[in-house]
Amino acid sequence: MKKKLLCIALAFVFTVGLGLTAQAEDLALPAPSCILMEKDTGQILYEENAHEKLRPASVTKIMTLLLVLEALDNGSIGWDDTVTTSAAAAAKGGSQIYLEENEQLPLREMLKSVVVSSANDCACALAEHVAGSEAAFVSRMNDRAAELGMTDTHFVNCTGLDDGPDADTHLTTAYDIALMSCALLKHEEIKEYTTIWMDTVRNGQFGLSNTNKLVRFYDGTTGLKTGYTSAAGYCLSASAERGGMELVAVVLHCKTSVDRFESAKALLNYGFSGYALVTPQPEGGIPPVPVVLGRQDFFLQNDRNAMFWTRGMLLSLAGAVAFYVVMSLPDLPAPVHTVFTMWHNVCFTGVWVAGFVLLYRLEYFRKVTVPLLTYGRMSLTNYVSQSLIGSLIFFPYALGLAPYCGYLASFTIGCAAMAGQIWFCRWWLERHRYGVLEGLWHRATWLGAGKAAKPEAR
Repeated sequence: MKKKLLCIALAFVFTVGLGLTAQAEDLALPAPSCILMEKDTGQILYEENAHEKLRPASVTKIMTLLLVLEALDNGSIGWDDTVTTSAAAAAKGGSQIYLEENEQLPLREMLKSVVVSSANDCACALAEHVAGSEAAFVSRMNDRAAELGMTDTHFVNCTGLDDGPDADTHLTTAYDIALMSCALLKHEEIKEYTTIWMDTVRNGQFGLSNTNKLVRFYDGTTGLKTGYTSAAGYCLSASAERGGMELVAVVLHCKTSVDRFESAKALLNYGFSGYALVTPQPEGGIPPVPVVLGRQDFFLQNDRNAMFWTRGMLLSLAGAVAFYVVMSLPDLPAPVHTVFTMWHNVCFTGVWVAGFVLLYRLEYFRKVTVPLLTYGRMSLTNYVSQSLIGSLIFFPYALGLAPYCGYLASFTIGCAAMAGQIWFCRWWLERHRYGVLEGLWHRATWLGAGKAAKPEAR
């Protein structure tokens, strides 16, 4: 949540934050889209068409499992729960354990069936157990995806089946899958199930065999999830741990099952052979660093910070009121007018930022502001373009409308420009990894870097 809030806050304060991505040599994999990511740091070690929107098939269930584990953590459901099968769950096709309507199974067995055998009927039953209905659960899936920064993902069901009228819109990317895979792997208890090769449910009457063959044949495998439909092709999110480093390899839209497993193994081998997690240990330790107005939890949603931002808003409002009092004075000297105008701008910004942070405590407000995620990712582009738009509208060398526009008109024009920018940001980031100026900045800062910019190699 903190990361999401900071990203949206960029839309209001125009702070630029650019991430650097390690580049790797071409592995010539048969997977049309793939990525290799280190779990703890989120460092990308290799990628190929990682932001191309594709169908994920049953890899979708990683998000389903994540929400179930989070519901277990917050106590809304329990490990000892008994899950009842609805008619809708029993009617699910594809991979299943053939649940009957009103059949009851322990939650642990339902979870095991989803992880090991990709049981669609169990996935639907668990979704209904968590949220009351699959539709409500899918809404939570999309909300959680937005919180994780999965900006190119849209779910329409909890299974990944291509059997609904909106199946064509059930899309994600290798990069987004890697993000939710890393989030799921932080729940260590899931590995009790993702590392099972063969097991049974229903008191030993129904056998399970893991669809992820790497569990048996690749050393260090910790999971994670396979997927296949005729439209999606063969997909896989594979995770493995060696030497204290856990990697996630995602491959999508492979032509054969062999291709997906071989591609995943090649990615994992590349990562384990060339990279290692290193904790720097400087001699004598790191001396204390003085920090001024710096707080790691500045935007965390807690009562202490709520009080801080409330005070900040009240002080900003008081400053704005002082501005209007001073500006009402007759025969105000020009220098004083200029100083207080700048003061007003600072106070106005304070009201906006503090108000936003306080409103973000409300779940409805968080959902409404999701479009600003893409706006914040293109903060530099938006800052420059907004300045250009303003100059063309208000300055004498263009339209010269400044003398005819009061505060209300100027504010309306600014909101209209921002709305257009929000639409453009979403459109652009669906097709490109970086914003317009962010991409230019990325290329400029990496000129001459070649392929040398990597994490610590061994």
